[in-house]
Amino acid sequence: MILEVLKYPDARLRRKGEKVASVTPELKALSENMIETMYDENGIGLAAPQVGESVRLIVLDTRPHDDEGKPTTEGLTELEAAVQQPIVLFNPEIAVAKDKTQYEEGCLSVPGFFETVDRALYVEVNGLDANGQPVTIKTDGLLAICLQHEMDHLEGKLFIDRLSFLKSSKIKKRIEKHGYPTAEEAAEERSEARERRKAAKETAE
Repeated sequence: MILEVLKYPDARLRRKGEKVASVTPELKALSENMIETMYDENGIGLAAPQVGESVRLIVLDTRPHDDEGKPTTEGLTELEAAVQQPIVLFNPEIAVAKDKTQYEEGCLSVPGFFETVDRALYVEVNGLDANGQPVTIKTDGLLAICLQHEMDHLEGKLFIDRLSFLKSSKIKKRIEKHGYPTAEEAAEERSEARERRKAAKETAE
């Protein structure tokens, strides 16, 4: 079942997810619906608070697709490729976070906006799988970034909250005043943002 994905400034996105005592049939069904919704939205991750459920649950699938639209491990790091996806993770907790990286992130709850966010390069995350069994994910690459992004949602935090005050305020004010951009406007905005960052990097060098 496709669920509604909440968008900023919906107050429900600010609620912290509550820890799950056990994985009930209802929670397992929620995880399945979230995966279906994530795919329908062309997303690579989704957290329960984004669909109005204040529980500590995230789902992810960061695999690229081949020309036929089938998931592939091509282009993944060795650690990423070793993790079976899609991922269902209840009560996720970061046990290890090492080194630093940056990535241009977007969000299904803040559609059309993309900004560079600082993240840990490598993480080890503990939690429960879809059957309530303990699991540990050790990864780097996009999967590590996505895990951190989705876990932020469980704390009521959006990726725009990790930006500078100036950048965050600019995005929030634009949304409140003009709403969300169209797909075409979003693509143009992302292209311009990349050009600005490229120019800034070249100037710094």
